[in-house]
Amino acid sequence: MKLQSYALGQWSEGKTEGTNLLDASNGNLIGSVCSKGLDFGEMLDFGRRIGNKNLRNMTFHERARALKALALHLLEHKERFYTISYQTGATKIDSWIDIEGGIGNLFVYSSKGRRELPNEKFLVDGAPEHLSKNGTFLGHHIWTPKRGCAVHINAFNFPVWGMLEKIAVNILAGMPAIVKPATATSYLTEVVFREIIDSKLLPEGSLQLVMGSASGILDHATSSDVITFTGSAHTGRMLKSHENILNHNIPFNLEADSLNASILGPDAKPGTPEFDLFVKEVSKEMTIKAGQKCTAIRRIIIPSESVEEVSKALSARLEKVTIGDPRNKDVRMGPLASLDQREEVLAKISELRNECELIYGGSLPKEILGADADKGAFVSPTLLLCQDPMKASAVHSTEAFGPVSTIIPYNSTEEAIEFAHMGGGSLVSSVVTHDNEFATEIVLETASSHGRMLVLNRDCAKESTGHGSPMPQLVHGGPGRAGGGEEMGGIRGVHHYMQRTAIQGHPTTLTALTNVYQPGSEQLDPGTHPFRKYFEELRIGDTHQTHKRTITETDIVNFANVSWDHFYAHTDTTSLEGTIFEKRVAHGYFIISAAAGLFVDPGKGPVLANYGLDELRFIKPVYAGATISVKLTCKEKIDQEAREGEEPRGVVKWQVEVSDETDEVVALATILTLVAKKN
Repeated sequence: MKLQSYALGQWSEGKTEGTNLLDASNGNLIGSVCSKGLDFGEMLDFGRRIGNKNLRNMTFHERARALKALALHLLEHKERFYTISYQTGATKIDSWIDIEGGIGNLFVYSSKGRRELPNEKFLVDGAPEHLSKNGTFLGHHIWTPKRGCAVHINAFNFPVWGMLEKIAVNILAGMPAIVKPATATSYLTEVVFREIIDSKLLPEGSLQLVMGSASGILDHATSSDVITFTGSAHTGRMLKSHENILNHNIPFNLEADSLNASILGPDAKPGTPEFDLFVKEVSKEMTIKAGQKCTAIRRIIIPSESVEEVSKALSARLEKVTIGDPRNKDVRMGPLASLDQREEVLAKISELRNECELIYGGSLPKEILGADADKGAFVSPTLLLCQDPMKASAVHSTEAFGPVSTIIPYNSTEEAIEFAHMGGGSLVSSVVTHDNEFATEIVLETASSHGRMLVLNRDCAKESTGHGSPMPQLVHGGPGRAGGGEEMGGIRGVHHYMQRTAIQGHPTTLTALTNVYQPGSEQLDPGTHPFRKYFEELRIGDTHQTHKRTITETDIVNFANVSWDHFYAHTDTTSLEGTIFEKRVAHGYFIISAAAGLFVDPGKGPVLANYGLDELRFIKPVYAGATISVKLTCKEKIDQEAREGEEPRGVVKWQVEVSDETDEVVALATILTLVAKKN
């Protein structure tokens, strides 16, 4: 069976026989792939012209809802994905991480898109910058989708997660993508991709798929495109240095395999919960996906006095790991993804043994359940010990991308820190300790070499996602050897597919451009109290000027009694000498409450409820005798997705500007209300 690519809106087979794909456990033929005949230039152009336009014309909320619908659709077909995943060498647990973990990324980005991004096609960044004396010239920043196409070149170890964690971000950002899975396990990617296309939940041109070689695709990239690569550091460097990438400053996000470390604290001695957690976490990271994880623990940094205990404990756990065909329910570790991968890992083990001694494993497994030892890509879990890590080099530079890890003993905290840095940059490092002082020193002194750091102890272990689990809410990447790139990271990841642009102009112009009221912008006559307007009827800039109220001594005393806030400045005039106050001062919270009394329209209407308060500042003391008034301005409107049984509504942000009788601003706040929709 020849597997198909998806290009220019249709499925197509390669023009030659191509590369055979084999079951990792028994060597059985699955199919073949070939990209011969694909025109990468046309594919990129199709993505830019069709996919980009279609996605760019959707709002963040529309894209987010599409991601949620897609996640639900893929979950309905997950059992079929599991069946095929076994052929990659993945056990049920391995497949759960890949398949349902990948789908989980779609859910997370759908949720964050609807909660944290506006129902707009662009994003306003930060606060306005005042660029002129009289306030008629402002600066601001906005994010807009890049007008290109993302090219995702993915690794073989997570054929589903690797695709979904990237496309979740670029789709939410409003940018299409071409997915290039690693050939060895691409048959699983193709099945999931086919379900995405068949669902018709994403607009035309959103995604394309290259099965087989993508050699030459970078020749056609432009500065509006984004290239992402996950895989070996060597291949990543080669692609990143491509002439076209350099000449046109094409964004290139590199996430490379790295020599991740886990550090055991001196307090975590045998018998402590932390010691047991450490042994369990290291053994798990060695055997999940047969150690084929870019985040797997490669260097086990432990106190010198714990070498014997850790070695024995890890060997005992590894001894219990059953190896074989992952379709066998008794198997806990499957094969590597391919025979080529097996030979590469065995070669790296041999290289590491030149400066390390073997503690456990080191070759092919002694017993394999339900699989072919000759045709299957099996390697035994392998534990090494480096007795002189300060002088060794391979242990800090050579990665065996399989179930292989090396113990590195340290004699002081300074040595542990030095060893952590000697990996040359990694995706993740973990610290297992119940000593927060040790954890603080390790994290602050080694964070610059790592993209993520986990502190694991008895207090968080039950809910911890573990050393090797990147979360879509957090950045996934790392400096140096790890590539220097970032993936995911919540809304931070969305920015990788967008362009930040500084905008300048009159406040009224920038208000019209951003749909957010800018200071100094024209204030509009609402014609009626703005609380009488439905969500659709409100205009950004609608401003209500209230009548006035004089603050009295009685107000201050009464508020102190009602609130129980008897701070001396409000109640004890004999204690004011040497303070910033001239006399008894009104409570700031009373001023904002009095302001609400001035601007709130009390009758039943479209305003359903007070939703919150942001950015409250008390700028000038208010004393008895001062007269205040309020300007209430519609600042921003945020559409909300209607839930079953709820009245359709949106959130309105209002600027509250409280001034005294001298027209000086005494308090500023942003209040939020839930406002009903008319239709």
